[in-house]
Amino acid sequence: MATESRQIKIVDTTLRDGEQTQGVSFSPEEKLNIAKSLLELLKVDRIEVASARISEGEKAAVAEIIRWADSVGLADRVEVLGFVDFKRSVDWIREAGGRVINLLAKGSENHCVNQLKKSLTQHVGDIKKTINYAHKQGMKVNIYLEDWSNGYRDNREYVYELMDRLKGLGIEHFMLPDTLGVLTPDEVYSDLTDMIERFPECQFDFHPHNDYGLGTANAVMAVKAGVSSIHCTLNCLGERAGNASLAEVAVNLKDQMGIKLGINESHLVLLSQMVESFSGKRVADNAPIIGADVFTQTSGIHADGDKKGGLYQTKLTPERFSRRRSYALGKMSGKASLQKNLERMDISLSPENLEKVLKRVVELGDEKKAITSDDLPFIIAEVLESKDYHHIELLNCSITSGLDLESTASIRVLIKGEEVRASGIGNGGFDAFMHAVAKVLKKHDVPLPKLVDFEVRIPRGGKTNALTEASIAWEIDGRSYNTRGIHYNQVFAAINATMRMLNILLHRQEKLAER
Repeated sequence: MATESRQIKIVDTTLRDGEQTQGVSFSPEEKLNIAKSLLELLKVDRIEVASARISEGEKAAVAEIIRWADSVGLADRVEVLGFVDFKRSVDWIREAGGRVINLLAKGSENHCVNQLKKSLTQHVGDIKKTINYAHKQGMKVNIYLEDWSNGYRDNREYVYELMDRLKGLGIEHFMLPDTLGVLTPDEVYSDLTDMIERFPECQFDFHPHNDYGLGTANAVMAVKAGVSSIHCTLNCLGERAGNASLAEVAVNLKDQMGIKLGINESHLVLLSQMVESFSGKRVADNAPIIGADVFTQTSGIHADGDKKGGLYQTKLTPERFSRRRSYALGKMSGKASLQKNLERMDISLSPENLEKVLKRVVELGDEKKAITSDDLPFIIAEVLESKDYHHIELLNCSITSGLDLESTASIRVLIKGEEVRASGIGNGGFDAFMHAVAKVLKKHDVPLPKLVDFEVRIPRGGKTNALTEASIAWEIDGRSYNTRGIHYNQVFAAINATMRMLNILLHRQEKLAER
């Protein structure tokens, strides 16, 4: 079926099916904020916000959503799942102000016979009573054929007869769920094509689940087959492995199939973050479209290709989603990755210093450390401050600390070509290290400089594993010196700053001795 000129509706069920995710329960205020954002910012076409008869608190939340939606003319786009129970679900929804019921009927003979213990004729009779009552209350009715995918596989004649008996009852949308997420894309296409050709007067929605990781692919094939609406959730929330991801479905329909959508994709990440916060379910960093790292180039060759003409970019650009491309720093970084980060910070370095900074970045990355652009000023300051003296080198260092216990430090250093071991005890790891260093210096008749000031900081917004900068002021023979050190452990950042100071001190003494 031609798709380029078709308008497909997106139905979001985060507030109903998404809330069936293990451990997820939205408060009424959270539900209202998500509903507002879905309809006003993201501009989805319809939202399903709850299941009827859950609780009085749920009814109050639904009522609040519908009051707001009514005030902005969107109440007809708010839907509530109801059950084939004659008046009970309809009354619950009507009391909450609802105007649309999504009626849950049995789309498989197995469910009808073994769960309801009823024949198809009996079940259809119950459905008709509920639909007629809903219409008398002024409600629109959509209908889910629950377990349709298995029902069609096992006994499609049951599905055909059910549709024949329901198709003239004023149902707005027939919603076909792959309830257990068992269909392949080929099956979705063939089964839905058959349903659409057999019942051309009906509007069909497809409701995929992601148990086999095929939710998005199945949604795309459903559109190709001719359905008018696709059901999704934000962040792939939902029963078991979740539903199809709204972000993935929307972007694939637009980019791969040329489908017209009403979605404002610039708000996809904002909505994802809101739901992530409210649900407590973290989005994977590599989740398509919405993941933290999906617009980050890690390989230096990719950064180089982008610099030379966007060689590693597609129409899936970060700007579409109010994001921006970044270039990871680590052991795989090349000059282009580093330069991209420096350009963003409006920092320029000479070719020589660029090489030095890149070398330090790669060294840190080789230690499996995560480096961000916020760490770069620390790294640059450390590298540019270094005079590359090698009079003393720390070969090994072990520090032990405990609560209400003195700290100990054991070090092995190479000083003036001689390997020396020493240990120290102190009030904290750095103090213990300094006592050990003092013993090494004493053997070489070198006085320990006076520590004047000590400052430790991490980048703004840094995490607990952030790169740490230690900046230490020293006094040697009445003259002040400042050295920096960086490390992911703040004690070792201070140790690095101290080693830099010791090299300056030993270099100074060597020059004085030459005079």
